[in-house]
Amino acid sequence: MRTKIGIACNVKPRELVELGLDEEPPSTGHGGEDTYAEWDTASTVRAVERALNSKYDTAFLIANSRFEEKLARTPVDLVFNMAEGLHGTFRESLVPAILEDRGIPYTGSDPLTLALSLDKARTKEVLAFHGIPTPAFAVVHDAADLAGLDGFEIPAMVKPVAEGSSKGIYDANCVRERSALAPKVRELLERYRQPVLVEAFLPGREFTVAVLGNPPRRQVLPIVEINFGELPPGANPIYSYEAKWVWDTPEKPLNMFTCPAPLDPTLRQAIERAVLGACRVLRVRDWCRVDVRLDAAGAPHVMELNPLPGILPDPEENSCFPKAAAAAGMTYEEMIHRVVDSAIERQG
Repeated sequence: MRTKIGIACNVKPRELVELGLDEEPPSTGHGGEDTYAEWDTASTVRAVERALNSKYDTAFLIANSRFEEKLARTPVDLVFNMAEGLHGTFRESLVPAILEDRGIPYTGSDPLTLALSLDKARTKEVLAFHGIPTPAFAVVHDAADLAGLDGFEIPAMVKPVAEGSSKGIYDANCVRERSALAPKVRELLERYRQPVLVEAFLPGREFTVAVLGNPPRRQVLPIVEINFGELPPGANPIYSYEAKWVWDTPEKPLNMFTCPAPLDPTLRQAIERAVLGACRVLRVRDWCRVDVRLDAAGAPHVMELNPLPGILPDPEENSCFPKAAAAAGMTYEEMIHRVVDSAIERQG
């Protein structure tokens, strides 16, 4: 009898029917255009299923209010966790917490690491404490905190503190005039109903770095560089919501990424050192993608960690973890199995 793996996931609402699943409609979140940006497409979930089926039996476990009920009637040996959740800073931690309570092993990081990594400010606090470079920042919890931004250096990036997939990070969030800072922060406070991170804008190159496995065999995959020269004229050099979901279309694709990035050995080693240090202090497990940007002096700073990285299967789409795996000589199937193998080895 083959090992059975449950695939815990959230699928964009309009694509659930493609999986042939009779699922409850999700709640509406905050109702913006980017509400479900973090959730996976049906094609991604199917690609993971196909990859796993070469060695294992599989079952879908859609992470909604019936997740525990489905888990109880679908015995599995391990869960491949892709579930993003919808509400709150701890939304990515819910599925792993349930699995730990049931004693069911799963891929990826534990609830604490997922919660810390989703909260960009908490991530940066941990990084800074351990001496891992990260841009200077402030956190605005409400309008009363705005006065504390008077001396904050401009330009600055403004973003919701606990979102992923570029949710809430639009081109206009790169604030270049002091008079625009407070209004932009107020706008995000009202729209996303969570604290807002104000972060020093670093003018250098930007990279995203995929990591596979666990110590002592943790592997940094070929580094991906983001090519801001591909953005429309006048756009800020950031990987914004528009760059990820609006400007990049099948008809007019943006050639946004170079992998492997052209790096001299010294810079590559500095980036890898910062990335591995971040994964160590945040206690990342099995896989992660880490965003890095250079300051004016060319020194790498860790921006954030993504322990539930996007894994779109189409190589023409801008999904950086699969791009890095492909550059390392892995097929999509081999990449998925490396994650599972890392979890199995870690858990014995």
